[in-house]
Amino acid sequence: MKAKRNIKMGIDFVMTVLLLCLMGYQITGQMLHEWFGAGMLVLFIAHNILNIRWYGNLFKGKYRLLRIMQTAVNFSVLISMLCLGYSGIIMSRHVFAALPISGPMATARSMHMAASYWGFVLMGFHLGMHWGMVTGIFRRLLKGRKLSGLSVWVLRLAAVLIAGYGLLCFIRKDIVSYMFLKNEFVFFDFEQSMLSVILEYAAMMGFWVLAGFSVVKGIGKLSAYAVRKKGDAK
Repeated sequence: MKAKRNIKMGIDFVMTVLLLCLMGYQITGQMLHEWFGAGMLVLFIAHNILNIRWYGNLFKGKYRLLRIMQTAVNFSVLISMLCLGYSGIIMSRHVFAALPISGPMATARSMHMAASYWGFVLMGFHLGMHWGMVTGIFRRLLKGRKLSGLSVWVLRLAAVLIAGYGLLCFIRKDIVSYMFLKNEFVFFDFEQSMLSVILEYAAMMGFWVLAGFSVVKGIGKLSAYAVRKKGDAK
């Protein structure tokens, strides 16, 4: 069981790194972008196979607000990945070029662009909704030792600053226009350094991770308040 959990975490970590690399098309080029995309698709399939029990439990139990939101986000990520895989194979010039699969190139290009940015946002949000697993790993690494109050506040401040910078980058790059196809041509700054590109997208991901984490915490507090209020009414 522990080995399976470690494999899952390893796959999720590599997928996160690949996602950041895929968003920086200007620093990878076409061929490397395709190989990263193919690797991402394989790992996503492996991720779903390892979490196959989640699909089996879809029609079991009650659907409260948090579960509804998690289910909606998970299926949205699935749809975006399917769109990315399909459009990526059609547009491929290297990895999948030999496959007898063809389709309308203009449609595939628009689909790929919208799905890539939606996928980026949704995967960051998805990661944030499961951030408790990441903090659990750090707690195990600390082996029972607790961080000082100052350290906790420094980490919180760092998270807010990173997320704030990520939101600024998200707005400055006008990502929303790509998500809704208001602008069908992505502007790439080919003079921007590799480190700068990765840090900007890491910060943007940090914003959506914090958003997902905050939503889960907020729903948890609302649920606890509702339970207390119900208990008081009795």
